[in-house]
Amino acid sequence: MKIIELPIAFEFNNQKNYIYPSLIILENELTLVDTGYMNFLPLIENEIMNNGYEMKNLKNIIITHYDDDHIGALYDFKEKYPWINLIASDRESKYISGEVKSERLVQAEETIEHMSNTEIEFGKWFIEQLNQLKHVSIDEKVQDGDMILDNNCRVVATPGHTSGHISLYFPRLNSVITGDAAVHENQELIIANPQFCLNLEKAQQSLIKIKNLKAETYYCYHGGKVHF
Repeated sequence: MKIIELPIAFEFNNQKNYIYPSLIILENELTLVDTGYMNFLPLIENEIMNNGYEMKNLKNIIITHYDDDHIGALYDFKEKYPWINLIASDRESKYISGEVKSERLVQAEETIEHMSNTEIEFGKWFIEQLNQLKHVSIDEKVQDGDMILDNNCRVVATPGHTSGHISLYFPRLNSVITGDAAVHENQELIIANPQFCLNLEKAQQSLIKIKNLKAETYYCYHGGKVHF
């Protein structure tokens, strides 16, 4: 069993950016954690295949939380590879499937009312991005402490960034996939975009929670992996 990060390069506001979805390899089965923005399916496919793996072996996709840079290509993955088992927390599943209006969309719509004229354009664009996300039903709904992937991975509830956010702990590998519960910056784990956290106090508690796991390696979606 091993975890590799998939550096996905893209341009945003005329600047080069990266996200780092994780790929879990368990015997010959693959599990992808988070799917990037809309239209990122080919970028992620190419990175998986460049690492020597075949898409036919992609068994699961785990979603850490409902944000457009994490679930944007989820619908495309499920449409192209219908056998994939989709895993997310029970709470986030309701937003991903469209049963409940997402917290992020509610937050964006409330925030735009108080934005300055210079910020409103971005606010409108962001709301449009969220509204364009296609809903997908989740196959496997998980909660804090659940053991998944043949008991090799423990689900860790890390609310704050969103209320149903999860991270993933791998005791055998002494590794954590953080989602947006932490980002890697200058060899440190810090809170991702505090201004967008739905509950900053819970986000701080969740950061402490995953730091207390004292893993050797943290795989951060933003900033890439960090070793301690």
